[in-house]
Amino acid sequence: MVKIPGVGARVLALALLFAAGSGIAAPVVMISVDGMKPEYVLEAEKRGLRIPFLRRLALQGTHAEGVIGVWPTVTYPSHTTLVTGVSPAEHGIFANLEFDPEHHFAESWFWYAAQIRVPTLWQAAHQAGLVTASIGWPATVGADAIDYLIPEFWRISGATESLNPSDRYLIAALARPPGLLDQMRDTVGPYLMGNDDDLQGDEIKTRYAVEILRRHKPALLTLHLNSLDEAEHSFGPFSAEANQVLEALDAMLAKISAAARAGNAATILAVVSDHGFAPLTHRVNLHGVFVDAGLIQTTVDPDSKVSKISSWKAQLWLAGGMAAVVLHDPADRDTERKVGDVLSRLSADPANGIARIVPREAIKPLGGFPDAAFLIVFEPGYYASASTAGAVVTEVLGHRGGHGFSPEFPEMRASFFMAGPGIARGRDLGIIDMRQIAPTLAQLLGVRLPSTKAVPLRVR
Repeated sequence: MVKIPGVGARVLALALLFAAGSGIAAPVVMISVDGMKPEYVLEAEKRGLRIPFLRRLALQGTHAEGVIGVWPTVTYPSHTTLVTGVSPAEHGIFANLEFDPEHHFAESWFWYAAQIRVPTLWQAAHQAGLVTASIGWPATVGADAIDYLIPEFWRISGATESLNPSDRYLIAALARPPGLLDQMRDTVGPYLMGNDDDLQGDEIKTRYAVEILRRHKPALLTLHLNSLDEAEHSFGPFSAEANQVLEALDAMLAKISAAARAGNAATILAVVSDHGFAPLTHRVNLHGVFVDAGLIQTTVDPDSKVSKISSWKAQLWLAGGMAAVVLHDPADRDTERKVGDVLSRLSADPANGIARIVPREAIKPLGGFPDAAFLIVFEPGYYASASTAGAVVTEVLGHRGGHGFSPEFPEMRASFFMAGPGIARGRDLGIIDMRQIAPTLAQLLGVRLPSTKAVPLRVR
């Protein structure tokens, strides 16, 4: 046999690189099915769910039994962790809504990519010369590292048909490259311009994802589908309505997978979610408690007759199943002691549904709300209310669902399913950390995320 000098060493080096888990660079499509609990897929037969694509993905690829999420387990912080590999305290997207202590702003979402404080997967891929794309992903407005971008954004909360038709110019202006939506409209129809969180909205996003994959063949595409989350909020997890939505989403996922593999047979597909869900039983009116304690001062507007916040010493930052307490003056120890006394009395009554009160010094290790003096963590089923009047605790009528509870609760576990060439078949990773997903995808893409310290998952 003739030896070619140097070839053996190079082959050995490549083999060692592969064995170390770096793998071979491959296109990646990551689809987030908002609010999808792993049990939907892993217990599909028991629950009577017809989701053949997701079931094949679980059986033919690698999956987790559950993903431990971030503090709080809500959409925007979680989605940002999925593309950075770090906790909210590090990446800067602390909740869905920005802190608005005097309730001035109607829509204060963390819309903007500039608010993310660490490198993202899109930036790492873009810097490596890879083509990137994203549709409907949170905190992407203005993300210049995404070559084909349709961000999640709405001017006024509502479905497209209820909005000013001129808002179509706004979402077109936020997409990139300029003219992207105009170029695609004739083929796949008009895009959304509101928060269409129903199946029709996800169908439109799916059509655009398929077309971008067909035309531009990105090395990294991220897509956020949120109709399951809305069904679970309205009817509860595993309700007939939520199950029906997931069955429809399963067909959309199959179309996206087929389009990705048609463009490049080496494509790896990751289907993830941002959080789990729990049935809601009660709402807890914390604002009223803080007003009664003199921590928030209100006045009645003479024209509208509506009570408004005039000043505050301590204010609440609500996130579903938990709430942060922020002091107007972080050095005000008298107010901090008063808040501590109020929260101690609240948590002493089991009827208020408080699992625990986390003090300032114990918040930092959790990775959420770094500027909070306290964190109020509710038992699953009890939801922080934004009401400024009424009883402290009220019952939730009907079958509703919610999230934002501690990621330590099993009900909040998210999903991870991955399949494609080179991905292990039938591997169960057990319970994983959400921060491991981004470095895993970076490794598959052949790029680095310098900010994350999380260990990539063993998916090869």
